[in-house]
Amino acid sequence: MTRTRSSAYASPRQGRSTRSSPHHHAPQRSSHLLITQPDRPRVAGAQGSHLLAERPGAAPDRGLGDLFVVRTAGHVMGPEALGSIEFGVDVLGCPLVVVLGHDSCGGVGAACAALETGMTPAGYVRDVVERVTPSVLAARAAGQVEPDQILAEHTRHTADLLLDRSRVLADKVAAGQAAVVGLRYRLADGSAQLVAARGLDATVPAAS
Repeated sequence: MTRTRSSAYASPRQGRSTRSSPHHHAPQRSSHLLITQPDRPRVAGAQGSHLLAERPGAAPDRGLGDLFVVRTAGHVMGPEALGSIEFGVDVLGCPLVVVLGHDSCGGVGAACAALETGMTPAGYVRDVVERVTPSVLAARAAGQVEPDQILAEHTRHTADLLLDRSRVLADKVAAGQAAVVGLRYRLADGSAQLVAARGLDATVPAAS
């Protein structure tokens, strides 16, 4: 069975329990994956922190072999992250890229703090802050100053940046073979709101 963009997006949203099945993490499943790749939905994701490992509700009923995950602070897109996502889409055949932003994101918080204090962190954390700052400025210019609003803007910006910087991904989306969506995830209740959809016929709620 070939997974499509729409089915990959819909499958985690069919009212399933947010508890992961023990089968998805069982040792025998790891052994199976060494032999064959299961015919299951795959999602290449860029996310800011720890959601899929520590919060299974972020990807309900998903386990080993189901997701191809790329993690960076503030879901910033450097060459390594872009290359990994292109590998997931072009080599593994992932039909859907999910930019999963979450509340209390350290990267967004650090960028906001740097703008307010005029002080930037040392080391490579500064690079993360500099990559997130344009999203914070764009949100503020649009009168969006609440943390959830800034996070949504940064998630949308990341989705667009992926398509702008990756010709491989942009070509897949243009050909109808892949899609990119941005989700704003709430840690407290496990809910996720769609904030961006590129190459997918999905209704994005009005910005709030």
